[in-house]
This record gives sequence, C-alpha cells and structure tokens, in this order.
Amino acid sequence: MVADWLLEAAAQYNEQSLEGRDAYPAHILMPVEALAQILDWTFQSLPDEILVGMDVNAEMPHRREVEDAYCGVDFESGLFSGQGFVLGEPHLVNRGDSYSVHHVPEEWMDGLFSEDRGVRGGRFSHWLHTHPNAPAIPSEADAEAAQWTEGSDMILGVRYSPEGMLPWFDDIEGERRELSPEEDGRPVIGRAITGHLIHGLELISFHRRGFAVNVVLTDTEGLPIGW
Repeated sequence: MVADWLLEAAAQYNEQSLEGRDAYPAHILMPVEALAQILDWTFQSLPDEILVGMDVNAEMPHRREVEDAYCGVDFESGLFSGQGFVLGEPHLVNRGDSYSVHHVPEEWMDGLFSEDRGVRGGRFSHWLHTHPNAPAIPSEADAEAAQWTEGSDMILGVRYSPEGMLPWFDDIEGERRELSPEEDGRPVIGRAITGHLIHGLELISFHRRGFAVNVVLTDTEGLPIGW
C-alpha cells in the first residue's frame, strides 16, 4: 500500500512535470507503487547506496492522452529505449558505497556481450541509484555509468538525520526536483531501520547524452497521479 504522503508528493511532483514539460525532450513513466518499493529498500539500506534495475512493462498500454499532455515544444521521439512507456517491476541489483554500487553483480548479467558493455552490462534497460544525504545531481561516475544504459538513468536523493559523515549541501549546481510533501521546516516522512529520520527526497532522470528526462509518476493503470 502506498502511503498518503507519497501520493500527495507524487501529485505535486507530476504538476511540476506537466508545467515544465517544455524543458524536456522526452519523458518516462514510473508507477508510484514501484517507487514505494524502491523507497523501502532505500530506507533499509542507509547509509549505503542501492542500484535498482527496471524494464518497460510490455503489458501496459501506451496512453496517447498522457503522451500528448507531457510532450513539450522540444519533444523528440526515439531518443532511448522505452521512451514514453510505463516502467515495470523494480529489481534490487546492488548495494554499497558510491564507488562500487554501479557495478552489476554477475548474477544480474544477461551473458550477452557483457565484456563490451561496461559496468552497466546487465539485463535491464533502465537504472535508478540513490544518493544518501546528497542531492539528485549526476556525478562524473554517474555520467560514466550511464554510457552503458539503453534507456534512462534515475537518481533518488535522500536527506536524513543524523547526518554523520555525510552532511547535506544545498549549494550544488544542477536541476533539483523535490519529491516531498509541502510542509514547513524539515518534515519526517519516514524512518530507516538504522534509526535515521527521512526529511526529504529528490528524483531526477537523465540520458547518457546529458539531457534531462521528465519523470511522471503513475497509478496501476498508467495514468499520472493527480489526474
């Protein structure tokens, strides 16, 4: 079951995605239930990062009304695998620090041309990894790993306390997309099994060529939350 705060945050996030559609040449659809599962893994794994693999849900119909609504003035078709479709079930692939999490364990490799496909030579076309106590802004390592992604890469930034050795920095250049309820101060939206209090989330997607991809959070029918 998806928490009420996440549904509220998803509706606000989608409103921003719709208003800002002209800034994106493409979009991707993620079920909010998939995001809820990813958040559960994230909260259980802190302060480690996690890597999640996803493919498009081939059984989900491609809704023309959603496509039309989120295609902006700079829309381009055929930019990456699964563009404009709904993502399927998430799979927890790896857990570790920022230096190792991008590497896909052997059990997640499909065995085809893996030596020629870099650290992301796994079976999935779309990837998401977390940034514990760091904004969802791609690092050089993130950009390098994305060169092996057929679809889009996503980053989930997680702000929590106590911060420990990883303090949160706000003055980082790059586009920021918050995924949190509109509350004053620092709301508590979750608690990790380690005792960390979760105060805020950010979610972005980007393509290996460097452009941003618009994320739309959907229900089980593929319709944006808040419609």
